[in-house]
Amino acid sequence: MKKKSLKLAAKTFVENVDKIAEFTQRCVGAVSITKEDKIWCYDLAIIRLYREFEELILSCLVAMINNDAATFSEVKQRTFPKHLNVEVCEYLICGDGYFDFAGREGLLKQVSRVVPDQHWLRTIVRDTAYTDSLNQLSALRNFAAHDSAVSKKSALKATGSKKMSSSGSWLQKDGRFDTICECLKKMSQKIEAGAAY
Repeated sequence: MKKKSLKLAAKTFVENVDKIAEFTQRCVGAVSITKEDKIWCYDLAIIRLYREFEELILSCLVAMINNDAATFSEVKQRTFPKHLNVEVCEYLICGDGYFDFAGREGLLKQVSRVVPDQHWLRTIVRDTAYTDSLNQLSALRNFAAHDSAVSKKSALKATGSKKMSSSGSWLQKDGRFDTICECLKKMSQKIEAGAAY
């Protein structure tokens, strides 16, 4: 049975973030781009970035169970078979739904469902160096996707802003989108370095 790789998931994430960053640069550098086009570009980019990060974390959690069912058994306090295929691992994480998280705290909650408290992955996610970017990623993605009063309030809180017309309008200024990308890439690189497989 082929095992899922955390190292590959982390490497793929970094490659995909670079592609998203290149996409935004091409968009904002286009000759006939309008102000609204730029905002939409960053709205789309934060949604795509969230999607890629979500895939990274889900892949990591699936790989944790897939490669080390004993640790998962310890966390759940019940015995699981030693060899679980990828689809079963994903079902144990998502059930009949889909994987998502709300900010850093939501991410920690998801990770704690799979690995014990002192596990290296939880240590990385808990690192306060990633707090702002994780909270901004979730809040700005939700605002870009839903454009509701509730999502706007969360985006304002996550960014510390007093006003914001859209996620894209906030992200396009002062390299903010690039800052979030670089922070998440560093987190992914730490995951790759910490992973044994």
